[in-house]
Amino acid sequence: MIIGFITSTLTQPESGTKKERNTGGGVTGLKRTHSEKEKMLAGELYDPGDPELEADRTSTHRWLARYNAALAASDAERRVLLLERLAAVGEGAVIRPPFHCDYGFNISLGAGVFLNFNCVILDVVAVGIGDGAQIGPAVQILAADHPRDAAARAAGLEFGRPILIGRNVWIGGGAIILPGVSIGDNALIGAGSVVTRDIPAGAVAFGNPARVQTGSRTQ
Repeated sequence: MIIGFITSTLTQPESGTKKERNTGGGVTGLKRTHSEKEKMLAGELYDPGDPELEADRTSTHRWLARYNAALAASDAERRVLLLERLAAVGEGAVIRPPFHCDYGFNISLGAGVFLNFNCVILDVVAVGIGDGAQIGPAVQILAADHPRDAAARAAGLEFGRPILIGRNVWIGGGAIILPGVSIGDNALIGAGSVVTRDIPAGAVAFGNPARVQTGSRTQ
C-alpha cells in the first residue's frame, strides 16, 4: 500500500526475532517469533504478503462489497453491517458508501460519528474517531507507513502508526491524515489539507502541510 511520504525524520521499527539471555543456566535462547499479524498490530515491520493477512484482507474485501452495495439501505441496516467488521461502532455512527479500508477490525467509531462518501482508512493499526466527529467526502486516514530505508522497502516490508481523531472534530473534504497523527477534540481541519503533525484541541488548521492558524480557535 503506497501512501503519502512524511518529510519528518522518524524512528523505524525493528524487525526480526530478538535474543533473550537465560540467566539460570547460561544458555542463550530465542523469544517466540511473533506472527506477521502480531507484528503489524504492534506497529513493527511486517510482511503484508503473509497468508494470514492476505486472508484477512480477502474477508474484508468481501465485506466491503456487501457494505458498498448497501447504499440504498437505511442507516440502521448499514449499522448491522458495520458491527460485523469494525472494532467498535458507537450509537448513531454512519459511514456513507462507498467506503474503503484494509481490515476494518482496527477501526473504532464513537457515537454520532459521520463519514461522508468515498472515505478511505488504511487501518493496519488502530484508528480511533471520537464521538461526534464529522469527516467530509474523500478524506483519507492513512495509518499505513513504509520504511525510509530503500532496501527494506524493496523487501516489501511495511509498518503502521496509530491515528487518533478526537471528539467533535470536523475534517473537510479531501483532507489527508498521515500516519501517527493525533487531532485534539473540537479541532477543525480545512478541506484538502495534508495533516503531517499532531493538531491540538480546539485548533483550526489547513494547508499542505496543514498549519495551525494562530489566533483561530473553535472553542
